Amino acid sequence: MTTYELQPRQASDAPAGPWMQLPAVPRAPIHAAVALRIFTRAAARLGVAVELPDGRLLVKPRDTAAGATATPVMRLHRPAQFFRRLGHDGLIGFGESYMAGEWDADDVASVLTPFARRMAGLVPGVLQRARRWYDARQPASEHNDLRGSKSNISRHYDLSNELFALFLDRTMTYSSAIWDDSPRGDTDDSQRDGEALAAAQIRKIDRLLDLAEVRHGTRLLEIGTGWGELAVRAASRGAKVTSLTLSREQQAWAIRRAELAGVGDLVDVQLRDYREVTGTYDAVVSVEMIEAVGLEYWPDYFATIDRVLAPGGRVALQSITIEHQRLLATKGTYTWIHKYVFPGGIIPSLHAVRDVVAHNTRLRVSAATGYGHDYARTLHSWLERFHANTTAVQALGFDERFTRMWKFYLAYCEAGFASGYLNVHQLVLER
Repeated sequence: MTTYELQPRQASDAPAGPWMQLPAVPRAPIHAAVALRIFTRAAARLGVAVELPDGRLLVKPRDTAAGATATPVMRLHRPAQFFRRLGHDGLIGFGESYMAGEWDADDVASVLTPFARRMAGLVPGVLQRARRWYDARQPASEHNDLRGSKSNISRHYDLSNELFALFLDRTMTYSSAIWDDSPRGDTDDSQRDGEALAAAQIRKIDRLLDLAEVRHGTRLLEIGTGWGELAVRAASRGAKVTSLTLSREQQAWAIRRAELAGVGDLVDVQLRDYREVTGTYDAVVSVEMIEAVGLEYWPDYFATIDRVLAPGGRVALQSITIEHQRLLATKGTYTWIHKYVFPGGIIPSLHAVRDVVAHNTRLRVSAATGYGHDYARTLHSWLERFHANTTAVQALGFDERFTRMWKFYLAYCEAGFASGYLNVHQLVLER
């Protein structure tokens, strides 16, 4: 496995990104008053306590029975600023307020999970219908044409290989693991926890390779390289792997990973957009790549897979999914995740995948297995590892605002899966 020395960067080399310039706190007293009323009612209904700077409770915790889960507590350090951001910018403002240190919690995911569970009903209907008039829209530069897609991928995945190595496991796998049924158990042994996560990631990869029937001699196309673990495991089965990425950082790591594993001659990692792929393949595997494609390009993505798949070939995909009605309601929304973490992304529904595949290819979805709670556990593990390595993250040149942004991102996603608002599926496509 490749290792990198984590060396402090010079100030001039410090990573830069949208987190560096938060919008000023808006002057929006009416918006803030409306946000205060909606938020406090929602928090009380959902059982989230809200604490003011002087220790008084804006929203009191519910009485809980013995043995019940403790009430999550959200601490407002600067409540006026929080409600102004929330009222003016909605969920984007909610996340930006956390980045600015205006609120906090001992366990951010536990605060966010109740809200995610009831996301569709938190805002009154009349305000939901008015969203199209005031919601932010995706910048033209973030559309996933050939140029925009490369830029969007680079903004996230080219942050630093060393950064990702600090919270992922030794396989450097950045997608949901599949855990076994043994009790989770809390442990202070980070090495044992890391090995459990690595084993769960290998289980996921092997299941995908099995679904695609990858074996000795298989010509495999991987759309979305990651850091190369899937390509290496496929090549270890004797497959000839062509893997596509738009991240130079990931390409360099994956090539080196394959060389160290002794399968460099079987793995070709190309810096190439999926729309530019040529050749014919017995199997196609793509892990949590479709979320970065963009809704308007889903037909191109699946048509490309159909075009290069050999007769009798199989496709195994792993995708984060959302309920179809939520997709329809939010597909035009520009979110905090878009602005700060995954520009250009959109999560599909199973219904949408089946529909796009049926109308644009000769393929059909023949199997779909979901395991959203496995993703919640994966994200929880990543967040714990990130917390434990915050000092090392900052030694790479990432500032405190970035670390708060990243912790919020991981907790935000954990809450989405823990609540059931999000799911993740492994799909099989065949002709």
